[in-house]
Amino acid sequence: MKKFEKIFKDTAFTLLVLFFFFIISSWIESLFHNFNLIPAIFTLAVFLISLTTDGFFYGIAASLLSVMALNFAFTFPYFKFNFTIPENLASAVIMLIVTIMSSAMTTKVKQQEKIKAENEKEKMKANLLRAVSHDLRTPLTTIYGSSSLIADQYHSISEEQRIKLARGIKEDSEWLIQMIENLLSITRIDADDSGVKVQKSPTALEELIDSVILKFKKKYPDSPLTVTIPEEFITIPMDAVLIQQVLINILENAVIHAKGMTELKLNVSIDGDKALFEIIDNGCGIEKDRLGSIFTGYYEKKNLHVDAQKHNMGIGLSACATIINAHDGTIHAENLSTGGCRFYFILKLESEEHEQQI
Repeated sequence: MKKFEKIFKDTAFTLLVLFFFFIISSWIESLFHNFNLIPAIFTLAVFLISLTTDGFFYGIAASLLSVMALNFAFTFPYFKFNFTIPENLASAVIMLIVTIMSSAMTTKVKQQEKIKAENEKEKMKANLLRAVSHDLRTPLTTIYGSSSLIADQYHSISEEQRIKLARGIKEDSEWLIQMIENLLSITRIDADDSGVKVQKSPTALEELIDSVILKFKKKYPDSPLTVTIPEEFITIPMDAVLIQQVLINILENAVIHAKGMTELKLNVSIDGDKALFEIIDNGCGIEKDRLGSIFTGYYEKKNLHVDAQKHNMGIGLSACATIINAHDGTIHAENLSTGGCRFYFILKLESEEHEQQI
């Protein structure tokens, strides 16, 4: 379906651009009685079409249509096709060569940009894999060591020590489960050939936030959290489970990494046809050299203890970025001048499917 929509849009765009530039050319010729500018105007039209549409087809088709328009409407005999006159034939050949070269050049530029984007994507996946390798090693080693100690020396250690080891295993297991959920979200949405798409459904904002608060408070009962949402009833098209995961990831990131934090705020506001979600803390902020790569899934770990590796926020925030992008939204992070940092993302209040039905 999307393929046919793209074909329709590119065809309509090509015809509209040619028609618009045809009108401009007619107006210029009638006003200045000068034909010399007309080929340049149509060349600009073809260049614009080649730059905007996919592949060679639309640019070359626009080139042929431009040549025919020039021959039919702007060269003698007017409103007749005549390629027997040497001047008309030469003009048509030059116009066709120039426009085809423009089409080929713009298509090549787009292909290079696509290759560059794919290379960046592969680099990000490689970084993500390295981050996962580092982050999984510590909790797995701890789980193995603690469970081996309990199994091999059960009677040699006290009950208090056994309980402490069991709690450590439980905490590391919970962290691993969350890590796997984040990774599954990234791979499920990011797989080009999987055919899995985000299924949006109208979700009541109040119910979403209540669910987030309940899960967050269950895990971090002593963490401060102030919530502000609009009083009116609001529904937002989304995959509620995934957006809930985004909010909990960011809130948990603040609890773990925002040293010195005494305030944590979750604010939701409505601006026109968009919903703005904000998570603000007054902690230590984010290092400047990490801000640029905070959503990529990997950054260099500096001055971290071995145990701290399992608290890497890269995977969770990479999952957040993937989920929000799949919802056609945007996500950002910034340090505040007053201290602390602000994470925020924007979602549309109406899905494209709903707009098309209207």
